[in-house]
Amino acid sequence: MVLKVYGHRISEPSRAVIIFCKINRIDFEEIQVEVLKGQQFSKEYGAIAPMRQIPAIVDGHLKLIESHAILIYLCCSFPGVASHWYPGDTQKRAKIHSILDWHHSHLRRGAAGLVYTTILAPLNDLRSFLQIVIQAEEILLRSLSELENVWLKLDGSFLGGSSQPSIADLSLSCEVMQLELLGEKDYHRILSPYKKVKKWIEDVRSATTPYFDEIHEYLFEYQKGIREQMATQSGKNKGRAKM
Repeated sequence: MVLKVYGHRISEPSRAVIIFCKINRIDFEEIQVEVLKGQQFSKEYGAIAPMRQIPAIVDGHLKLIESHAILIYLCCSFPGVASHWYPGDTQKRAKIHSILDWHHSHLRRGAAGLVYTTILAPLNDLRSFLQIVIQAEEILLRSLSELENVWLKLDGSFLGGSSQPSIADLSLSCEVMQLELLGEKDYHRILSPYKKVKKWIEDVRSATTPYFDEIHEYLFEYQKGIREQMATQSGKNKGRAKM
């Protein structure tokens, strides 16, 4: 049975899993879960992913959630996966695990939190609280500083001083790419101080060409739609102000 990957390309963890499968030539069926329409709450998807989150995979009798766990499973279970993604050396693996653990408790909290509270919540007519926005940005800026000055401090183009990308590079780079959904001004204000982070993103993109750009096309299309919608809303608000 072919591997089934359930996700949506608006989701940064979903993109990481899909890019990984493509770059390693893993035969898989991509099944889109329309999270923007609430399909993750369906009974059918709940039988696969009880937490109602994406991505998830089904491989034979195995149903697995959490993108980090999925990536580790794929590295260990499919022949032909390049060893640099998840090295056999236990010390190198431990470094990858430390970065992945840090990702969820720091970078993801900041990046996903800021994008949701400033962009996605208002677009879905949900209230956004200023204090939550401030807190999310503080976590994000602190995380980007740690990414720049700790994980990218050592020699090497990739996280932890590696000369080749690991699953940690793929997961974290997709997370940072989600910031593209912010307004152009905010995006450059937040990212411009972090030169190593920006270069690292380009290195990951280059190492995973053409799939990195291919899978992120949806993100940029969605970004375009968001900015058009926000411009329309801004125009309407200005019109009301003049009345």
